[in-house]
Amino acid sequence: MERQATRAGLLQPRSVHVQAAGQLRARQPYFTPCDKPDWTDVDSDISPYQRSKTLAERAAWEFVADEGRALELAVVHPVGVLGPLLGPDDPPSLRVVRRMIEGRVPGCPPFGMGFVDVRDVADLHLRAMADPAAAGERFLATAGPSMRVVEIARILRDRLGERAAKAPARELPVWLARALGTVNPELRLLRHQLGRDLDATSAKAERLLGWRARPIEDTIAETAEGLLAHGIGK
Repeated sequence: MERQATRAGLLQPRSVHVQAAGQLRARQPYFTPCDKPDWTDVDSDISPYQRSKTLAERAAWEFVADEGRALELAVVHPVGVLGPLLGPDDPPSLRVVRRMIEGRVPGCPPFGMGFVDVRDVADLHLRAMADPAAAGERFLATAGPSMRVVEIARILRDRLGERAAKAPARELPVWLARALGTVNPELRLLRHQLGRDLDATSAKAERLLGWRARPIEDTIAETAEGLLAHGIGK
């Protein structure tokens, strides 16, 4: 569609793509902050989701280089996206918060990653569309350093009180999480992350575009409040 639109002269001078940051870690050392997106090895042991996202972005860059004419491209790579709901949906990115307040997470998986508010991702998207400095660039979007999943549970209990009393208070040992992964499909998908911290920094977006993310603690609390307001997680 993008190819046909460009040939017809219907596209704006710049296209902004959003691609999950999880695809960027295959060649990046864990426990080392990633300050610029790296390309995933699509032939490595990664999920079909990560592989498809990587191939899609590569195709976008190749299209701009080969047929884009005056079209510019910028890409935003958000980490784990949280934030308040607009309606009674059940988006996958919010399920960890929902399951915590429902008491369906007896112990937190032992890993950490970055999180960011969906409203701040939208803000970065707009900046990437409008700012000349964004052309040809890739931007990570994260509200701060890696956060352990058990820390999300602590924030929920602290900010929501009794409404989050069922949130877990402990992190599973790595060996136990790996053992449970043999029978639990969700833990099995996390097998490469267990015991690790997937750290990142948004320094590039802050430096080039003046972007700033709100405190992730507020986002976590507002995510839970939004779920409860729509009758999800009760």
